[in-house]
Amino acid sequence: MLELIAQGLSQLGLADSRADFAARGIFIGLILLLGLLADFIARRYVLRALTRVIRHSRWRWDDALLSHNVLRRIAHFAPAIVIYLLAPVALDGYEAAGHFVSQVVLIYMIALGLLVVDAVLNVVVDVYRTYEHSRNIPIRSFVQVIKLVAIFIGIMFIAAIILDKTPLYLLSGLGALTAVLMLIFKDAILGFVAGIQLTANRMVAIGDWIEMAKYGADGDVLEVTLTTVKVQNWDKTITTIPTYALISDAFKNWRGMTESDGRRIKRAINIDMNTIRLCDDAMLARFAKISLLQDYLEAKQADIEAYNTGQASAGDSPVNGRHLTNIGTYRAYIVAYLRQHPMINQDMTFLVRQLAPTTHGLPLEVYVFSRDKVWANYEAIQADIFDHLLAVIPEFGLRVYQEPAGSDFRALASQTSG
Repeated sequence: MLELIAQGLSQLGLADSRADFAARGIFIGLILLLGLLADFIARRYVLRALTRVIRHSRWRWDDALLSHNVLRRIAHFAPAIVIYLLAPVALDGYEAAGHFVSQVVLIYMIALGLLVVDAVLNVVVDVYRTYEHSRNIPIRSFVQVIKLVAIFIGIMFIAAIILDKTPLYLLSGLGALTAVLMLIFKDAILGFVAGIQLTANRMVAIGDWIEMAKYGADGDVLEVTLTTVKVQNWDKTITTIPTYALISDAFKNWRGMTESDGRRIKRAINIDMNTIRLCDDAMLARFAKISLLQDYLEAKQADIEAYNTGQASAGDSPVNGRHLTNIGTYRAYIVAYLRQHPMINQDMTFLVRQLAPTTHGLPLEVYVFSRDKVWANYEAIQADIFDHLLAVIPEFGLRVYQEPAGSDFRALASQTSG
């Protein structure tokens, strides 16, 4: 082709040296035009045709190929291939220039190949996210490792092209740089190892609610990558945690709660111990009107009477024998109230217990599980329960312990002065 152009120019009257130079210029221009034409055809016709086919298909992965511009990036190979194949012909006899052009085009195609690999791996991540098990086994950190390996290989080939050496030659001298590379990629290596442990042991998954006070994290896991775990806190702020920190430090994962059948309610009411007493007849008569206590009172009184009958001195003093107390009856009321509550899971741990007395009174703890695990609903259920339990305490002759406030001191002062 080049010789034909040169002969044609010679016939037009140009000297051989000038004809050869002009022929090379014309041929280079034709190569550039062919490259532009190849790029135009690839993007205007081939890419558009594939786009129409993909948009009418039912598969998910091909839509992801479009959204990440995979096909568009592949289309850019067309002009590069044309130039790479034809440039040596145009520069025949100019070995240095031909070699330089080939090197530049090869470097361009390697860089373009890395962009294609990056886009394809992003497609893999997006398609994988559409599957349910992607929450439990995230692959973003592993994909990032593949990207790093691909970039490393690409840089090795580019360096080999520039230095005009084989990649194996460069790899042979890599041992001396191992310590430097390990220092540079320390976080990536630690993150990769941590990612494997997190995935293998199912310690963290996307969507988990985790708490990590050291980093101020308290919310849902949005993303697990090679070096970081991204958490959206409940106030909508974003906290970034190093991946390896989840292996080396302690954190709380609430997944067990979300996968269970209930959410724990654990709260205590501090009773003023000065108000705890044995039940007298008037108190028992008042309790008998409470429907939730009727079965309890009948069974308990029958049991106490049977016991006291066998004790000769039971009637001599209230200390002798057994008696109902207002705190015990109130505890029985809480049990009965929660047993018939529709939002309490009766199949999970159910406790109403006394804790050790403190300077703030006698803690009476409720330890149950709500059926609804949604935060707002759970808080509403818990609040409704304790609204009621606090409101009925005076009916049992009890009082909630509370530290004195200014109004208490003013009332005491007025009583003293009066």
